[in-house]
Amino acid sequence: MISTISRRYSLDEYRAIEEKAEGRSEYRDGEIVPMAGGTLKHSRIGRNILTYFSTVMRDTQFEPINSDLRLWIPEYRRGVYPDVMIFDGEPQLNGDRLDEVLNPTLIVEVLSPSTTDYDRLSKFRMYRSIGSFSEYLLVEQDEPFVERYSKQAQGWLLSEFSGLERSISLDSVSIELAMAEIYRSVVFE
Repeated sequence: MISTISRRYSLDEYRAIEEKAEGRSEYRDGEIVPMAGGTLKHSRIGRNILTYFSTVMRDTQFEPINSDLRLWIPEYRRGVYPDVMIFDGEPQLNGDRLDEVLNPTLIVEVLSPSTTDYDRLSKFRMYRSIGSFSEYLLVEQDEPFVERYSKQAQGWLLSEFSGLERSISLDSVSIELAMAEIYRSVVFE
């Protein structure tokens, strides 16, 4: 049996590499994991959601942010890039870092075949360790289907939405998100 030695990186090493990198990578407690590129559908869906949130949340206390900003999850020593995050008030920076935040209220992940299980299971478990986090949207890109998890006193409640005629009530930010807005200009085969 041949054993392989994988290099572990300190958080400072990761951050220095990430600042200069052309592509993005997640930090997983010492491992640097490159992120795969997205598809046209994935990009359109993410853009649609961010554009809608930006428009309806203008002049409110809520601030939507795109996937360029890293979310640091202290309990798991992870740095990840959700597709969309919404903050209730000012985003809390991680110390003096201008590229890492700690306190999203709502997180959106657009699912890809290579990340579906990770987004649904591991990432969701890690996100739940964030005190401000109270709503999670998992958005399919190959059909109009969204899973919404909302934090309740007794645990997390799952609601499913399919079809373009439905709307999703987002309790954490007090708005309705139409499925037709999510999937605007997206062509399904």
